Amino acid sequence: MKRAPSRLVLLAHPATHVISPRFQNAALRAAGLPVTYEALDIPPAALADTVRTLREEGAAGNVTMPHKRAFAALCDRLTDLAVRCGAVNTFWCEDGQLIGDNTDVGGAELTIRALLLERTAGAQVALLGAGGSAAAVICAAERCGAQRVQLYARRMDAAQELAQRFGELVEVHATAAAALAGADLVVNATPVGADQHSLPVDLALVPSGAAVFDLIYHASETAFVRAARQAGHAASDGEMMVIEQGVLAFERWFGQLPDRRAMWQALH
Repeated sequence: MKRAPSRLVLLAHPATHVISPRFQNAALRAAGLPVTYEALDIPPAALADTVRTLREEGAAGNVTMPHKRAFAALCDRLTDLAVRCGAVNTFWCEDGQLIGDNTDVGGAELTIRALLLERTAGAQVALLGAGGSAAAVICAAERCGAQRVQLYARRMDAAQELAQRFGELVEVHATAAAALAGADLVVNATPVGADQHSLPVDLALVPSGAAVFDLIYHASETAFVRAARQAGHAASDGEMMVIEQGVLAFERWFGQLPDRRAMWQALH
């Protein structure tokens, strides 16, 4: 039986933890639920022990990069969407089992549709990165009816492994320039840019008219989004995705939708 969790956690990495738990805490307060959402900075070596403790406590929560794929392997059961992605960002406990899901997909899909003004069927998506967040973007692109995802990652082996999961939808390229050629949408699913200064790719490689989606979220827009907008591209950082995946996660945990307005206000 699924019970409302008594503990909610965000499993992050000390080097990449940029998302504040305040937006989920705002939703919890608005719903009158007597639980708080806390961030835990967990190095990869401590993930398995942490997961064991959370299962024993009957906890629920979210997982950030770079833990999403490793966490999936530690779950007792995965939803169909998490199986498709091979990565987990949302979890809860049911009858003593740890269940993994991927609500990043819904967040990415909402952002992609907004950036492409719903003209997603047949779109060409250039994707930078091959981790768990990248897998969610591919799932979202698939649900949007994209024709092709052109993938580039610094680790070619990781890119090839991810591409095999999705068959003909994904084409791996040896360079970022080749992946970006002809793209309608360019997506950064790497941590490059978390410092608010670095760009994941030379903006000159982004095709004219292409939209830009940077999964990184900051209280102020990322350098990639800022530069893209200045160059005339439609662009969005990860804020919409963060909120929507959080809405979907809240629904999984408590069986009800949260107050979106409270969540938005908490991030501003």
